[in-house]
Amino acid sequence: MPRRGRSSPRVDRNALERDRRQYMKELFSRLGFLLPPPLSKRSLPELLDQATTHVKQLGQRVEMLKQKKQLLEGSRTDDQITGIRDPMMSDAWSPVLTVRELGSMIEVCVKSGSNKKFMLHQVIQVLVEEAAQVVALSYSNVGDRIFYTINAEAVSPRIGIETSRVRERLKELML
Repeated sequence: MPRRGRSSPRVDRNALERDRRQYMKELFSRLGFLLPPPLSKRSLPELLDQATTHVKQLGQRVEMLKQKKQLLEGSRTDDQITGIRDPMMSDAWSPVLTVRELGSMIEVCVKSGSNKKFMLHQVIQVLVEEAAQVVALSYSNVGDRIFYTINAEAVSPRIGIETSRVRERLKELML
C-alpha cells in the first residue's frame, strides 16, 4: 500500500517533463529574439534553420572583417599579398590590391603610399570596361598610407563580373 505523504514516481516524471518543456520553450523564445525579425510566424524547425543560417553568416562576416582588419593594419600573412617598402623611397609603399567577389558585386581594396602615384580613375575605368558599375567608393588616410575601397555591381546580374580577369587587369595597373 503506497504512502499518502509521497507523490508517485509518475507524477514526479510528469512534473519534470513539464518543467523541461517550459525551459525549452523559454530557450527557443530567447533564440527567436536574437534573430532578425521574421516576415511571418516561424515554426520551430524554421526557427532552428534560420538560427543556423544566421550563425553561419555571422561567422563569414567575422572572417571578412578580420581580413579587412589585417589589410588595414598591414599585417598580412605570407600567403597573402603584402605591402613592401620601396628601398629608394623610404616613405613610399607599393600599392596592395585585394579583389573579393560578393555575389553579383565585387569589392576592390587598394592600399597605397601617400607619395606613390596611384591613378584611381584607371581602376574605375577597368571596372567599367569589365561591365561593373561603381556603387560606392571610400578612402581614408592612415599615416603615410591611403586605403581605397570600391564596391561595384554587375551591370547585368545574369552575366556577372569575371573577378579573375578584373584582378589580373588591376594587377597590371599596379606594376
